[in-house]
Amino acid sequence: MKPRQIATRLTGHLEVSTDLGAFLGDTRVRLLEAIDEHGSISRAAKHVPISYKTAWDAVDAMNNLADQPLVDSSTGGRAGGGTRLTDYGRRVIAMYRAVEAEYQAALDRLASQFEQAPVGDVRAFQRLLRRMAVRTSARNQYAGTVSGLREGPVDYEVRIRLDDSLELAAVVTRESAEQLRLAIGSEVIALIKASSLLLLTDESLRISARNRLWGTVQRIVDGPVNASVTLDLGNGRTATAVVTRESVESLGLAVGSRACAAFKVSSVILAVID
Repeated sequence: MKPRQIATRLTGHLEVSTDLGAFLGDTRVRLLEAIDEHGSISRAAKHVPISYKTAWDAVDAMNNLADQPLVDSSTGGRAGGGTRLTDYGRRVIAMYRAVEAEYQAALDRLASQFEQAPVGDVRAFQRLLRRMAVRTSARNQYAGTVSGLREGPVDYEVRIRLDDSLELAAVVTRESAEQLRLAIGSEVIALIKASSLLLLTDESLRISARNRLWGTVQRIVDGPVNASVTLDLGNGRTATAVVTRESVESLGLAVGSRACAAFKVSSVILAVID
């Protein structure tokens, strides 16, 4: 008796990219759908399931990279606030699901052709596809356009326009600028680690950090030693810093209070999507 062969279906995790970069995948889409259904980040996170912090981080990342906010959150009020999906968010979900269906159909056709080949190995090809995903550990990711370039003897100062009111500054080596093919109008992704952000509350304080993003404290997640503090910058954008719990107390940080996330130009990493 011949051993029974187990049918293999070639599947993959779809990640949608716009001209601003990759920002949407299966888990995030299911989170958006759960937010639309439950009207709550905490209930949506349990439904996916992912942790509450991971859900908030995903929402912040999507809103920061999207042209318009996908999720709108409100705090306070008689009902205690809530979270809702925007019309733009619903359109993004519909787009993703449509592309996903076409993507799976293409994979099914590919698998069929691959299995019929004399040396076809679907599982080997499946492993190759899984290695193609690229992720970054930087907590703060912003899509923008190069609005200024100043050439120096060793490096370039780059200005990145996020919107009409927000602009970042970065410094990269001449070699990096050439490899990235930076030019006025180029679309880039600015990456900043949460540990690189300093929090300030005194507007009169003079510091050397060029980048200063003012906003209101959206949430504080306490840990044994450090705390994660997320600022609402407006227009659906956020900035998250990791500081000591002692710093949170000494600065008097609380949800709704005004604060600034400051960071050096050397803390900004630039990426481009070809």
